[in-house]
Amino acid sequence: MKKSKKSKKSNRWRIKQHRDQFFKKSKTLGYRSRSAFKLVELNKKYRFIKKNTRLLDIGAYPGGWSQVSSKIITVGKILSLDIKKMDQLKGVSFLQCDFLEKNTKEKIFNFFKGKLDVVLSDMAANTTGNKALDCIRTNELCANVVEFASNILKPKGVLVSKLFMGEDFLEVKSLAKSRFEKVQFFKPESSRNESKETYLHCSTLKTL
Repeated sequence: MKKSKKSKKSNRWRIKQHRDQFFKKSKTLGYRSRSAFKLVELNKKYRFIKKNTRLLDIGAYPGGWSQVSSKIITVGKILSLDIKKMDQLKGVSFLQCDFLEKNTKEKIFNFFKGKLDVVLSDMAANTTGNKALDCIRTNELCANVVEFASNILKPKGVLVSKLFMGEDFLEVKSLAKSRFEKVQFFKPESSRNESKETYLHCSTLKTL
């Protein structure tokens, strides 16, 4: 019996994951996802997570970024949120909700009762098979995060968000520059070579 195209694709994905050094390393170190290493690299470069950081992790499932953050933050506060249910992490509070819904933002404000030091987002739109469309939808999510972060961060706060090189990239870059004094881009070594993702690092809010 011939295998279906879907089955072959699934097998190729599993083989690729098995050969991936960061995937294997994440299993060895007990990280929930290989993407944990992206945040490790980002924080090593920009040093924005400290022991007293008040941090929001958007699109947190399965919890790799929250896990990395919780190993550093000891007297701060961490809130993670995602549409998917995330298993509990020590020192991390979780909200299962859609970031784009209005009442979600109200819940975030109510949880922190004040401004934040860091907003993280490794959020990406569900894939459709159309790479151009997926790029546009993910970059729209990034734009929403930029807008929200500019309202909830402290004056010296930091935003780190996934962004794709392609459609709407320049628009999101322009939006970020209109809200933050410093805007940089960084692609971690742990990002796959074929991926168009990069990470937006913004710091210090502009006084509007």
